[in-house]
Amino acid sequence: MNIVIAPDSFKECLSASEVAKHISKGILKILPDATLTAIPISDGGEGLLESLVVPLQGTFHSVIVSDPLQRPINANYGILSDGTTAVIEMAKASGLELLQENEKNPLITSTYGTGELIKDALDKGCSKFIIGIGGSATNDAGTGMLQALGAKFLNLKGQQLTQGGGSLNQLSTIDLSEFDKRLESCEVIVACDVSNFLTGPNGASHVYGAQKGGSLEDLEFLDNNLKKLSTVISTMLHKDIDTIPGAGAAGGMGAGLLAFLNAKLVNGIALILETLQIEQYIKEADLVITGEGKIDKQTLHGKTIIGIAQLSKKHNVPVIVLTGKIGKGIEPIYKQGVTAIHSILNEPMDLPAALKNAAVLIESCTENVMRTMLSFRSK
Repeated sequence: MNIVIAPDSFKECLSASEVAKHISKGILKILPDATLTAIPISDGGEGLLESLVVPLQGTFHSVIVSDPLQRPINANYGILSDGTTAVIEMAKASGLELLQENEKNPLITSTYGTGELIKDALDKGCSKFIIGIGGSATNDAGTGMLQALGAKFLNLKGQQLTQGGGSLNQLSTIDLSEFDKRLESCEVIVACDVSNFLTGPNGASHVYGAQKGGSLEDLEFLDNNLKKLSTVISTMLHKDIDTIPGAGAAGGMGAGLLAFLNAKLVNGIALILETLQIEQYIKEADLVITGEGKIDKQTLHGKTIIGIAQLSKKHNVPVIVLTGKIGKGIEPIYKQGVTAIHSILNEPMDLPAALKNAAVLIESCTENVMRTMLSFRSK
């Protein structure tokens, strides 16, 4: 039996490659002669580096940069084998995973460290960037990143704003006189897994601000701050980025990249699937097993599962999805090509227990799925 294993990561728990490893173990317990092709996947958020750099024979580079609270950390990015294409996962420098629960605060968290990664890649001769912007801890619309690259966001007194989305209400003008000129000749592709606008009820602040530590009052304040930034950008740069789908991704990072780096926003999972030529493996498969930490109605909007399912449906290959949590509104997912969705939990348990035992649970769930499939094949 030819099986393609193409999961996303289980957030705060296992990387995509670790999930694939444990799915493989579960399969081989039941079908030791199965032919397995493991392809860890990312939709543009966490896991982008391992999804692209390793299979495309790139190299990893480690740099000391600023975390979301301006503390020094080691963060890595990749340079592909052409020597000029950098793969940057903003979560490595500006991600929510870098903060403790009591440290989350979108008023002060900054994307400055992501800008430092870009600058290091420029220094190494890169002129093309693939930037994954999922998993951010920030709501500053990429202004911190841009400050690291030489932009100045100034108040009425000509003073630079402090880091974070909470200071953007003081913005008066933007000084680009020292902005890195090398970026003018760069190609920037942004892997984005959401289609939110920058502001409004479905914008960056209102939809994602709470998970980054924002209170209800903070969310309205941050949304107004992003509107202020959008107005200044429109006035100074003559670019309307407020209602572009994806501009609200990663706390408005999409908007910052669009406005200042002339970036192209693309569907993250589509980019990964095309770059890695996943379809050629799926069309030869008897079964595809994929998965991610949570499945709900948001899964329909550009997530890994849907990209995999649509390709599999094209070639009439069944798709099994493994997940830690099944949310509401999943019924339309089946129409996209998913055959069945299985929760890996085998008994009631709290989140810490589920995270701790995820590897064993994935392996056991896969084993049970394969036993079921084998029983039908034997008839």
